[in-house]
Amino acid sequence: MPVKLTKIKMKDQCAEISALAREIWTEHYTPIIGAKQVEYMLDKFQSAEKIYSDILNGYVYYAACDGGRFVGYMGLCPDSKGIFISKFYVRKDMRGKGIGKMFFKQAHIESRRLIPRNPVHQTIEAPCFWLTVNKNNTSIEAYKKLGFEISGEVVTDIGNGFVMDDYVMTCPIRI
Repeated sequence: MPVKLTKIKMKDQCAEISALAREIWTEHYTPIIGAKQVEYMLDKFQSAEKIYSDILNGYVYYAACDGGRFVGYMGLCPDSKGIFISKFYVRKDMRGKGIGKMFFKQAHIESRRLIPRNPVHQTIEAPCFWLTVNKNNTSIEAYKKLGFEISGEVVTDIGNGFVMDDYVMTCPIRI
């Protein structure tokens, strides 16, 4: 059965996404930022309640489903630059199978719906997709293959003594 994308709308789906986030983040980010920061960020940004609140406040979430189980997820939010990709994660055993490309294709489809509806975008000459990625994250190369380039750096205090030391990556939206 091929991997399919599912739009996340229900609160129980958010709990599945949160469980998947815990699996992915623990495996991938613990060596990069440490277990304490991973746990803090999971509770603050990846809980079922936070994901559901994001959806109620304009975010669009998709999950990649393989045989009835979630194997990746993406979260999008229109903003003053174009569309912020706040979440873009795939389970380790499913990486390299085209799921990132599927997500990015869906992001372009969503941009056609989201950009014209946002009056802020009428003043933007060239809206873009943008995301932040830890400077030590091996996923940087995968983003470059999708057409992203590093356009800046940002250090963000996220509380509890933790910071995110990231690159800002951008990619033009092809509407």
